[in-house]
Amino acid sequence: MISTEKVAILGSGSWGTALGTLLAHTFQQVTMIGLETDVAEDINTRHRNERYLPGLSLQNNIQASTELTSTLDASLILFVIPTSGMRKAVEALAAHPVPQDTVLMSCSKGIEHDTGTRMSEIIREHFPNNPLAVLSGPNHAEEVSLALTSCAVIGSKDEQLSADLQSIFSTPFFRSYTSDDMAGMELGGAIKNVFALAAGIASGLKLGDNAIAALVTRGLAEMTRLGTALGGQAETFMGLSGIGDLMVTCYSSHSRNNRVGKALGEGQQLDDIIANLGMVAEGVPNTKSIYRAARNAGVRTPLIDAVYSILYENRSASSVLKELLSLDMRKETD
Repeated sequence: MISTEKVAILGSGSWGTALGTLLAHTFQQVTMIGLETDVAEDINTRHRNERYLPGLSLQNNIQASTELTSTLDASLILFVIPTSGMRKAVEALAAHPVPQDTVLMSCSKGIEHDTGTRMSEIIREHFPNNPLAVLSGPNHAEEVSLALTSCAVIGSKDEQLSADLQSIFSTPFFRSYTSDDMAGMELGGAIKNVFALAAGIASGLKLGDNAIAALVTRGLAEMTRLGTALGGQAETFMGLSGIGDLMVTCYSSHSRNNRVGKALGEGQQLDDIIANLGMVAEGVPNTKSIYRAARNAGVRTPLIDAVYSILYENRSASSVLKELLSLDMRKETD
């Protein structure tokens, strides 16, 4: 069993904070570790994280630190940081004497740009002997932090570890399921961000609900086609970490990727959109990573290609989406 004395969370952004509020119901102490001293001070002195989740009062057993050594006496360490910084953070943590029985869990959605490596694979490279798991699903930080009803999936090759974590990540408002398909879970969580951008672009162009529904549906087909080619199981993409996550990020006003896409569709410039957002929209760097992974795998991905051309080839959103409708006709199952 996993001790519930202390959990450490690497990352003090909105999702890390939301998971902290969730786990504060189970653990005696929740320690969040981030780079921003002002955020840590806000958490420790005012029990708030106004930068990332304004207006939320945090439980008294949530603390914050900027020191990685604060993780060393935790039974469970969550990685809740932007995927672009995952390798650097894992390498930094590996320089410390983390006990081999400490459970490590990736809660970040994306794949590494240069290598196409999944987040759990990066962790495993540096911690070959530690118990390892993944958390994914259709969850926005804003709603989890308010104890609104949510479901998630815990992925691990170790059935007992999955069962232990399922118990920890279960409250009257948060229900967890288990899976052994870590690859499918992580790929679904990464790929769906690209389609959230596409749905937002369609919204910004005022193409209507029919067009967005078509984009989401064809996005699911594309996600499954690419995800299975990269090692995931087809049924995983029909579950919470696949279609569930796809729906919530394509339709919710909480979705940063959707908001970025909508602004693009309205004609705003990407650099200005990101600057105004003030937080990471994983779909932007993920699009580049996933586009490259699709090319390497030789998988047909017209929607991913379209979003990539808008973000990185300076194509206009309206012309790219019109081109999608003029592609060769084919069976829906192709």
